[in-house]
Amino acid sequence: MAKRIRLAKRVVAQSDRLAKDLSDRFNEAGVFVANLMSSPGAGKTTLLEETARRLKGELRMAAIEGDLATDRDARRIETAGIPCRQINTGGGCHLSARQILDAIQDFDLAALDVLFIENVGNLVCPAEFDLGEHRRVVVSSTPEGDDKPVKYPIAFHHADCVVLNKMDLLAATNFSVEAYRRFVRGLKPRIPILELSCRTGEGMEAWLDWVRDERRAVARKAVKSAR
Repeated sequence: MAKRIRLAKRVVAQSDRLAKDLSDRFNEAGVFVANLMSSPGAGKTTLLEETARRLKGELRMAAIEGDLATDRDARRIETAGIPCRQINTGGGCHLSARQILDAIQDFDLAALDVLFIENVGNLVCPAEFDLGEHRRVVVSSTPEGDDKPVKYPIAFHHADCVVLNKMDLLAATNFSVEAYRRFVRGLKPRIPILELSCRTGEGMEAWLDWVRDERRAVARKAVKSAR
């Protein structure tokens, strides 16, 4: 048993070193990196599709798509206008820093403003692994139920932004927005909670403004570091 614990520590330590390398590269290039996490079906891919369409010509974006199998979501994102690198984990429940390090070889980071990492659909494993990102975004949806934050507290505790998607379906569910907000705030009092619908466009501008603001902050930091 002791040997297994030591092995786990070595694996985590190696992952943390790779994540630090990624963070340094992202900061040097001045590209804002957001790691999107959610349960399957919450709408991460649709959110990226709408983001691509609405910010086309304004921000230079790319994406890394994580799935157990197929490149269906990567093709959707590319069709919407964002270059996308597919990672199939073959059963792995999260993306790793090593996989991200390999994937970014396909991109000129200095030519990007924003890099989105769409993690494997899962609110457990992805929350435990640093990918060198600047911000973590948890995407929820109203059909999932308002108790997701209390069921998966680690993901929400480590998040920097929460997106509540599919607000257009609110009337067809028993979802309580007030309860959801209370659960999230109980874990992280000042975290932004952005309520939107990718289908109708309701609330999308607040999400786009958040992306713009975070990108500007990273770009300013890169300029200061280069002086």
